[in-house]
Amino acid sequence: MMKVEVHKRKHHPKDKFKAEMKKKKAILEDELSTKFEEDGFAPELSTEEKGEEKKSLSGMSKYVTHGYHLVQGKQGHAMEDYIVAKTRQVDDSELGLYAIFDGHSGRDVAKYLQKHLFENILSEPDFWTDTKAAVKRAYENTDDEILNEVVGARGGSTAVTALLIDMKKLVVANVGDSRAVICNGGVAKQITVDHEPLKEKDEIESRGGRVIKRPGNVPRVDGQLAMARAFGDGRLKEHITSEPDTFVEEIDEDTEFVILASDGLWKVMSNQEAVDCIKDIDDAKEAAESLVEEALDRGSKDDISCIVVIFQ
Repeated sequence: MMKVEVHKRKHHPKDKFKAEMKKKKAILEDELSTKFEEDGFAPELSTEEKGEEKKSLSGMSKYVTHGYHLVQGKQGHAMEDYIVAKTRQVDDSELGLYAIFDGHSGRDVAKYLQKHLFENILSEPDFWTDTKAAVKRAYENTDDEILNEVVGARGGSTAVTALLIDMKKLVVANVGDSRAVICNGGVAKQITVDHEPLKEKDEIESRGGRVIKRPGNVPRVDGQLAMARAFGDGRLKEHITSEPDTFVEEIDEDTEFVILASDGLWKVMSNQEAVDCIKDIDDAKEAAESLVEEALDRGSKDDISCIVVIFQ
């Protein structure tokens, strides 16, 4: 009878070091996740543990998944970004609800938007018959609630929202400089409009405001706000607006993915660079993480929030 010797693999000191580092990383990630939840930053997610969900596109040979990633910046203030990434069944329709809220001068406005904006949109009586009008009205009504109940003179937020209706139509809206980009056939297309003060200088001045650019700084409304539209910001409300630009994109066989992100990403990456960064990644969560990591490698110091919705 042949004797078979079983040789056990010797553990190299480097293997032990790698294992310890992996364990420490897992503990750190768990602590960071707990900290986000304790501080109220836990995003509104789908029921999937990893923030991803796979759904079949009716009548198409495609599925949709979503993933997200967010990191606190290095500008000496607490995290001010909030996100929503979840699906919801409403009557016979399947909705994907995705949003980035980038707060400034505090996080109260962004936090309120996370909890209430989509609820207000879906509560509009004409949501199903005139979705764009319903979204616009809900944005304005929510801003009124914020000014009356949440903040006074200071504190505001950008917003970019995307509603995926029955996985066939994407209704996107935004105020401020958080952005949505869609990829069709490897080509990036910016869906939203960056509401920069210089672009809306005439409108701001017609309301009695001014666009001021000081040396070494960006143009700001009344020398304070670096965007022409935002939620909150009561001290500037006579000169800015919360009226969103709204857009509708049809989802078809050529649609590859959609990126929603705060300006912490877009300050250091072009639309096409972002698309090229993740075009070969099939996992939505991995794609979102890759975009954030690339922005950090490029020197972004702002809070960064990113959601990727992949059609495959």
